Amino acid sequence: MDDDDVFKALADPSRRMLLDRLCEKNGQTLGQLCESMDMKRQSVTQHLGRLEQANLISTVRRGREKLHFINPVPLYEVYERWIRKFEEGRLSLLHDLKQQLERNKK
Repeated sequence: MDDDDVFKALADPSRRMLLDRLCEKNGQTLGQLCESMDMKRQSVTQHLGRLEQANLISTVRRGREKLHFINPVPLYEVYERWIRKFEEGRLSLLHDLKQQLERNKK
């Protein structure tokens, strides 16, 4: 996974909206996704291409339709690398504070 591709893909509000739509109902066609967007089909296609390049979505052909599915793995990898470590420190501080307050009660 290339973190830069993921962050670039997530930087655009339209792409985040597409991911939100796929999170609500996974496996949508381009037409279905276009219904919820205030932009031309070609623009939605370009945004989907960027999401696919970042591996945030995958596609499956079913007959003439192309279904789009969210791929949560790159988001989880970003969480693990960039977010989780900040949560651990905060949780550790809260744990230490709790223990200190409990000691002070005695």
